[in-house]
Amino acid sequence: MNPTSVDIKDIIESDSSLGLVFADTLFIGKEPTKPNNCVTIFDTYGRPPMQTYDKSEQYYYPSIQIRVRNNDYLQGWNIINDIKVLLHNRAQARWNGTLYSAIICSQEPALLDWDENNRARFVTSFDIQRRE
Repeated sequence: MNPTSVDIKDIIESDSSLGLVFADTLFIGKEPTKPNNCVTIFDTYGRPPMQTYDKSEQYYYPSIQIRVRNNDYLQGWNIINDIKVLLHNRAQARWNGTLYSAIICSQEPALLDWDENNRARFVTSFDIQRRE
C-alpha cells in the first residue's frame, strides 16, 4: 500500500481541470522554493487502524494536509477550494490497488500565512478510510 499522499496525488493529477503536474506544480512531503505557485500534499497523523482479528477487513484511517502556495490570494484560494470539492465525499474508489472507502474534508480551506516571499499559503485537511 502506498503512502496516502501518493494516491491522493494521482487523484488530483487525474483531474485535468486543475492543471497540476507532479514534480512541476504538484509535490509530496516537501514544499519546494520554486515554482511560486504550487500544491504540496503532506501525510499527517490519522486515527489508529481498525482493531480486528480479521485481516481481510482491516481498515486504516490516515489523514493528509494539502497546502497551496500562490502569488495571488484569490487564485490560491480558488485552487485549494477546487481541490476540496474534488476530494470531499469521494467514496468507494480504487487507486493503485487501495480501496478508498471515504475521503472527508476535516478542515475547510484557510489561510495559513504569507511566506517570506509574500506568497499566500492556504491549507485544508482530509480524513481518510482505506484498505487494500
